[in-house]
Amino acid sequence: MARLLSLLLLACAALSAQADEHTVVVKAAAPEKGCVEVEVNGKRAQSMSCLNEKLLPDSNTVNRQPPALSGAEAIMQRPSNQLGLYNRAALEHRMGNAFGKSVTPQRPPPPTPASPLLPAPLLPPR
Repeated sequence: MARLLSLLLLACAALSAQADEHTVVVKAAAPEKGCVEVEVNGKRAQSMSCLNEKLLPDSNTVNRQPPALSGAEAIMQRPSNQLGLYNRAALEHRMGNAFGKSVTPQRPPPPTPASPLLPAPLLPPR
């Protein structure tokens, strides 16, 4: 029994010594910074939210107007259908239900020719 008790005491002492190696120390930074640095196993790491705040642009750059585009750059910003380039939506509209099935676009059926011997059909009044 005494052996078991001494073994238990040695295990508790070893655990407390091992816990000192893996303790996490959190230090609050100065209030104006608002950043928290964490130290784990002797390595320091900053808070991700603090790093994101540091990467944000200054307020004077946010309100600044973008530079004017040159003529060539303005043309490049135009949509593809204005430039005469391929546009999938326009192609689907032009091909109709034949899109993906045929290279011939969908066309309405040709009108039946009117007989010169029969009178023209009367149109309904508007």
